[in-house]
Amino acid sequence: MGQIAEQLKRIADAFSHEPAPDVLENYLACRFTVQHGIPRMRGIAAPDPIRLAELRGIDRLIQKLCTNTEQFLQGLPCNNVLLYGPRGTGKSSAVKALLNEYASRGLRMIEMTRDTLVFLTDLSDIIRDRPEKYIVFCDDLSCDEDDGFYRRLKAVLEGGLEVKPQNMLICATSNRRHLMPEKVADNFPVMEGGELHPSDTLEEKMSLSDRFGLRIGLYTFDADTYLAIVRNYAKLRALSVSDDALAAEALRWSISHGSYSGRTARQFIDDLEGRLQLNRF
Repeated sequence: MGQIAEQLKRIADAFSHEPAPDVLENYLACRFTVQHGIPRMRGIAAPDPIRLAELRGIDRLIQKLCTNTEQFLQGLPCNNVLLYGPRGTGKSSAVKALLNEYASRGLRMIEMTRDTLVFLTDLSDIIRDRPEKYIVFCDDLSCDEDDGFYRRLKAVLEGGLEVKPQNMLICATSNRRHLMPEKVADNFPVMEGGELHPSDTLEEKMSLSDRFGLRIGLYTFDADTYLAIVRNYAKLRALSVSDDALAAEALRWSISHGSYSGRTARQFIDDLEGRLQLNRF
């Protein structure tokens, strides 16, 4: 008990001495970290400048995400958000772009990792009475069956006595729809005392993702969507290259990378833009 009390005292002392309000006032984006069991807030000097106009192939996601964010900014009922789907489809980029679209209206962003999310109630105490609106962003959130973490996370996200601050919204991304690994056996009912019952394992796994009222899924892009993303990037960056040459090079790049993802498209454009500028010197 003495060790627990000492640890709690260290955490309380850290928050009382850490200039969290100053960090929140001076930065649009912050990172919530825990070092040696002590939570700290760090300002992010150069947030990702990505804008929603750069994203293609995920129009439905952007529309729903922006509508939910508008509700949040206006103090209307809204939901925590879970974006799930394959890598490179724009889940993280869409969330980060919200900061650049709505910062002028008081939106701020705090990045938390899976392991620091269990300190969400501590963060709530820090921002509850502040005038800004905070999106708590957790990228690549997932849990394993045997680590017990997901049970603690469920309680933090929803289930405690204290209500979530009105100026806090949680946005998470994951490659998994239910944040947990799924097995074929989870979908079959089980026999208990001669009676059939739905799989408790499946219910348990779904209960974590149920904490997110707005769940939006993304799927692997096809070649046409990939080329649309490439053309949009080329237009935004004013690259001087014919459409036929652009498409041909982009497809060769995608074949060598084995992907039609938005990330692959951006990497191709970065390479192309660099080569074009290099040839000017």
